Amino acid sequence: MKLILITTPQYFVEEDQIITNLFDEGLDVLHLRKPDTASAYAERLLTLIPEKYRKRIVVHDHFYLKNEYKLKGIHLSHRNPIIPDNYTGHISASCHTLEEVEADKKNCDYVFLSPIFDSISKQGYHSAFTAETIREAARKGIIDKKVIALGGVDEDNILRVKDFGFGGAAIMGAIWNKFDPATDTNYQGLIDTFRRIRNLAD
Repeated sequence: MKLILITTPQYFVEEDQIITNLFDEGLDVLHLRKPDTASAYAERLLTLIPEKYRKRIVVHDHFYLKNEYKLKGIHLSHRNPIIPDNYTGHISASCHTLEEVEADKKNCDYVFLSPIFDSISKQGYHSAFTAETIREAARKGIIDKKVIALGGVDEDNILRVKDFGFGGAAIMGAIWNKFDPATDTNYQGLIDTFRRIRNLAD
């Protein structure tokens, strides 16, 4: 099952080292999502990540970075819903209903469906789907290998994501909550958590 990590909304000093380590540990794809930040910060982060890993990075903003840094692709959302003219390559999108999944899957390599569980990183952002709803959508072929579960995914429920029939899981809070850039000097706990999730996802 594909494992995708979404960045924190803010940049921090150790970020490139942690991302590189996670790729070393088997991270499939990184989604670079930094709403309302200047492209110069994204460029700086990308230059610090080894070139061999950049082709596994998808950008949510500043779509020109895809070609500039030979990235994997772009991600469409309510902030950036339009595919650039003459764009070729990977496209993914954010969906919050099964109807959106059905519509967007046709034009995307994969789509995120959220929130599957109560969010870890966003307070008060609760699951929008029951287990029965998800299983029924899987029976109908709406949820399949092109649909990635997002929202509250951690090591306690990732086996349920696999069981539901999703093609992968996108994680954020389950990983980043293990490291506080303001106080922590060591990010081994974050890496260890990722390893456990990776092993469960395999």
